[in-house]
Amino acid sequence: MEFALGPAHSPRVPPAATVLVPVGATEQHGPHLPLDTDTEIAVAVAEAAAKMLRRRREVVLVAPPIAYGSSGEHQDFAGTISIGTEVLRLMLIEVARSAATWADRVVFVNGHGGNLAAVTTAVDQLRDEGHDVSWAPCAVPGADLHAGHTETSLMLRLKPWEVRRQRAEVGNTDALEELLPLMREGGVKAVSSNGVLGDPRGATREDGVEILDQMAWNVVRRAVPALGRPVR
Repeated sequence: MEFALGPAHSPRVPPAATVLVPVGATEQHGPHLPLDTDTEIAVAVAEAAAKMLRRRREVVLVAPPIAYGSSGEHQDFAGTISIGTEVLRLMLIEVARSAATWADRVVFVNGHGGNLAAVTTAVDQLRDEGHDVSWAPCAVPGADLHAGHTETSLMLRLKPWEVRRQRAEVGNTDALEELLPLMREGGVKAVSSNGVLGDPRGATREDGVEILDQMAWNVVRRAVPALGRPVR
């Protein structure tokens, strides 16, 4: 049996329910990807992880996503809407406190690196309050940083009609450690004129299928550490 949270009706919530909350962003993703890329990925990863967990007979619900995040580093690019770290932190705390009145566990599935400070500090506070809360990133080893091969492959898997492949172009491919000092001072614009941190030109749907599976398994492992590799 599958469970999902939706705006039109209340779910039937059995005991020991886990709620996965996708946390995304609304920001520029180069000239070829939509503004809601991070949100779409977070939702897809949460839904895929929920399916894996349900095969283990876990009771899992996927909440509607938080679609605005801490995206100030992208603010120089049109289309970006950021609510900042502190507002996002408070939103996550209130979401988890509310869900905890009827669910046993809340897991934030984070699709945007700029949300990291808000997510981790919110989880720390919620745990101090006695809530069973954790988080997991939408991440895989070797992924590029923003609007490159990783995210473009995922969007080719999820919503290929929203990927403008003819406009995909390489951006800054340096490692995060090299870019971070400049980005802290001047945002993404300081290191990439097109807003891309990576190279999307070789992205494929097939890579997106594999990346999504890896990200979902990472959520499963972080959400319920006692579980082994989920049944396919």
